[in-house]
Amino acid sequence: MSQSLQIGVLIVLALLAANLPFFSQRVLLLGPRREPKLMAWRLLELVLLYFIVGGVGRALEHRAGQIAPQGWEFYAVTGTMFLTLAFPGFVYRYLVHRR
Repeated sequence: MSQSLQIGVLIVLALLAANLPFFSQRVLLLGPRREPKLMAWRLLELVLLYFIVGGVGRALEHRAGQIAPQGWEFYAVTGTMFLTLAFPGFVYRYLVHRR
């Protein structure tokens, strides 16, 4: 798998993972159904999925070569990007009015 394809797959995975908490009432898609699921559960899922996607990215980087050391700036930027990717799911869940 080429490096540009790996980056594309990682971005698509991050987009799906960031929106996942907003499209399901179940905790982590497997747990009990919560009606309504509290925002705290959704934020906890977002943090957990951020670290899962980060682990996948780290594994892809390790497979491609040496892992570069990261400072706090990297985690601040990627966390903010992950929250930005979650915006469509947030809009769908909380801002789109349904009958």
